[in-house]
Formats: sequence, structure tokens, C-alpha cells
Amino acid sequence: MPPRARRLVLAAALGLTLVTGCATGSEAVRAVGDPVTEKEAQVLSALLQRNQQRGGADFVVTAPYGEDRLLTLTGSVDFREELGRAQAVTSFDDGRPDDTRTMFFTPEDVWVGDVAGLSDALAGAGAPQAAYLRRPVTTGTEDQVPLLVDVLTEMLLNLSARTDDDPRAFVDGYTWEGQRSIDSRLATLFGLPGDRTVAVDSTDDLLTQFVTTVAGGGYDVTITLSDHGDRRIDLPAEEETADAAAHPDIATTLGI
Repeated sequence: MPPRARRLVLAAALGLTLVTGCATGSEAVRAVGDPVTEKEAQVLSALLQRNQQRGGADFVVTAPYGEDRLLTLTGSVDFREELGRAQAVTSFDDGRPDDTRTMFFTPEDVWVGDVAGLSDALAGAGAPQAAYLRRPVTTGTEDQVPLLVDVLTEMLLNLSARTDDDPRAFVDGYTWEGQRSIDSRLATLFGLPGDRTVAVDSTDDLLTQFVTTVAGGGYDVTITLSDHGDRRIDLPAEEETADAAAHPDIATTLGI
């Protein structure tokens, strides 16, 4: 085969993957973007319920926002109890040092600690010493813009369901997007409506990664899950916590 013809054949093959049929053992060429099969629809329909069954997972959430900022949450989530803990790191491209904080979260509240200046600010206000400020999760109502960190924790906690979905709902508009390694494990990628992507572990059908675009933000959020299993997360005790509503100036000044 002439060299140019060989290059054309190789280029055409870049959008195709050779897969082995599970039921028959026969081989077939499958193109990225092909509709999901009925079996894959069943896997997708049980994906969130499988997270609930396993109990929890470790996670890394990344969200580049603005022109020079990256917010990264690293921690663990308990899907059954709907709570989590994380280290929240905001990185800047302009040479500023990282802003690092400790967070606990539920669907209703967020605890923020390890904040420089928090103890001094509370002491200056004559308030009892506390390691954390607790505030309600912002809801994004007409008069309230949701905080990015609250959007991310809500996305994370929503990756769980008590029951399976109907597999028929995953047939139209859902596509097979090939396979790649994520954290050294082979995962199968699926395209979802709304330019979202999920990656499913090819060995145990567990959710490995979820990628979506923040509405109105124009940037992608990537949630990567690993080491699925039971988690025990103890929220900060009352004596360690101050109410942000009682100290609004401190919460605003410290960006809580």
C-alpha cells in the first residue's frame, strides 16, 4: 500500500475502536458517538444507585473559573448520610499563594475551617473561640447567587439515588465515547445530553468520573470518584462551631 494511502487509512481509524461483543464473542468495529446498547443503558440506569449501595467514595473535584483560578476539592463523601468533608484549595496563576481551607458539607449546611484570621476575628468580636463557621448552603434564588463551592458539593451529593432509573431513558441521546485510563483503571466513556460525560469503570461498572459545564459559568466541572465503599464522617461539634449568621461581617471579610 502506498505511504499516503496508508496514512489515510490510519487517520480514518482514529475515530473507530475495535470492541469484542459480550454476548457472542464476535468482533465489530464501533465508532465513537454510536448510540449506547441496551446493556449499556442498563449499566447507566443503575449508576447512581450503585453509589448508594457502596456507601461512599473518595473524590477530587476541579473547577477552573475566571481567567486565572482553579478550585479543587479533595476529600470523602458518604452518599447514604448525604455528607462529606474536603480540603478546598483555590489556586491562582498570578503568583498569589494558594488559599486552603477545610470543609464539611450536607445538602443544607457548610462548615468552613482552617481559615487564617478566623480565631482573631471572633476574639475581636467578643465571641467564643471556634474552629469553624457554619452557614446555610446558598440556593440560587432570584435574590441570591449560589457560591461555586456550594454548586460543587451539591453536584457531588447528587451522584447517588436510592433506586435505579428506567433503562429506556438512556437509549435516545446517550452515546458511546470510547475508553481511556482514569487513575490507572480502564473506563468506558458515555456522552449525555447537555454536553455531559460520564466514565464508568470497565471492571465493576462503578462511576469513575462525571464532567459537566456549569450553567452560566462557561467552565467545566470534573468530579472523579475512587475507592468506593463505606465512609464515616463526623461533622464538627457544636463547641467547635460558630454561626456565620451571627457574625456576617467576619464571614464576608474572610470569604466564608
